[in-house]
Amino acid sequence: MALAQNIPRLSEAEYLRLERAAEIKSEFFEGEMFAMAGGTRAHSLIAANLLRELGNRLKATDCVAYTADLRIKVEATGLQTYPDVSVVCGPQRFLDEERDTLLNPVVIIEVLSDSTEAYDRGKKFEQYRQIPSCREYLLVSQKEPRIEQFIRQAQGEWLLKEAVGLKAELNVPTLGIVLPLAEVFAKVEFFPAALRTRA
Repeated sequence: MALAQNIPRLSEAEYLRLERAAEIKSEFFEGEMFAMAGGTRAHSLIAANLLRELGNRLKATDCVAYTADLRIKVEATGLQTYPDVSVVCGPQRFLDEERDTLLNPVVIIEVLSDSTEAYDRGKKFEQYRQIPSCREYLLVSQKEPRIEQFIRQAQGEWLLKEAVGLKAELNVPTLGIVLPLAEVFAKVEFFPAALRTRA
């Protein structure tokens, strides 16, 4: 009978020391590091479009949009991860003086990939819901012009809305802006499902 092996656990300080010196990004949860996968052309383009549109619409406000280079920490659980886009408004809280781990995003956006969609919809969203400042969570498809929007309600439940099609617009009440899907998905090529499944 094989004995279960004890996996050495990292402290948060050990993770941060390793992560800050690493060339690839890794999530951290319960003492373990998990390497994050790279993205596709469409994933990168959608994230870039989102950053441009958010930056343009938020430049006269106290809100700032960040790329996946900025880490987020869920203080309630210890998860540290890199959402595709995060937005913070007003005073920004960071884990330490390095200012590379944000604690109080108000909007978090993930661009869905086949390899991470279940995680983004499930366990990762469970984690994000435990960030008190987080008011909206957006899931952006790469397969079609579709954004699913989860908005925290006064009693703590999350309301789902969707914007579908290149003529649609997404109202983001937390930020007081509207995102046209034609801009979010600009220059993104969509392929029929039959072609996608052959790859």
